[in-house]
Amino acid sequence: MKALIADDEAHLADDLRRRLARLWPELAVVAVAHDGLAAAAALAQHQPDFAFLDIRMPGQSGLEAARSVSPDCRVVFVTAFDDHAVAAFEQAAADYLLKPVSDERLARCVARLKQSAPAPQALLAQLQTLLVAPVKPEPLRWLRIQVGQTVRLVAVEEVCYFQSADKYTAVYTRDAELLLRTPLKELVAQLDPQQFWQVHRGTVVAVSQIVSARHDLLGRVSLTLRDRTETLSVSRSYAHLFRQM
Repeated sequence: MKALIADDEAHLADDLRRRLARLWPELAVVAVAHDGLAAAAALAQHQPDFAFLDIRMPGQSGLEAARSVSPDCRVVFVTAFDDHAVAAFEQAAADYLLKPVSDERLARCVARLKQSAPAPQALLAQLQTLLVAPVKPEPLRWLRIQVGQTVRLVAVEEVCYFQSADKYTAVYTRDAELLLRTPLKELVAQLDPQQFWQVHRGTVVAVSQIVSARHDLLGRVSLTLRDRTETLSVSRSYAHLFRQM
């Protein structure tokens, strides 16, 4: 049984080769490559039974190199990529190892490879989609607001609304008005769009705070809030959000 290892970090490739020799003495590592182009050439030349490929390498990615493997070659990706990809392909025929790889995890991979069938080629296309898709961060949950010489921690769920204040953002809670050193435009991208609606170029309101929307004869909309006495104006660009209210 022949194997190829490709990793742009030479010491990691050597370490994997030594550990495989200990766990799987019958497996012969016929080539070690340190970039994607060299990996593709070695795959074509040696036609290995197994390929252990890093994903992010110079020249071309391990995914691109894997497209040139023979149908009988089983591909194992060894990379520091996101945990979600690991979970997505945990049940696939080929394996997916997240660096740093423990001896126990590598041993399970070896056992799986000895028993499993070749990995479906659809795996490569699915993994490519995961790589190019932007990873959406978790919505902001806490605000760190400097008040004098102290930093106050405010839960986002306590906020009634945000309002632009030049390069800063005014934060209105039930009983306080605070100043956050982050522009509103930057802050909006971090908020949960299901919980906060932009109602004006300079105003973002917590949906749970909206009690009613008043429409005047000119089509202007103003909002009454649950925990604040002031009303908020809605610009025409966002008036459609309140058509049914």
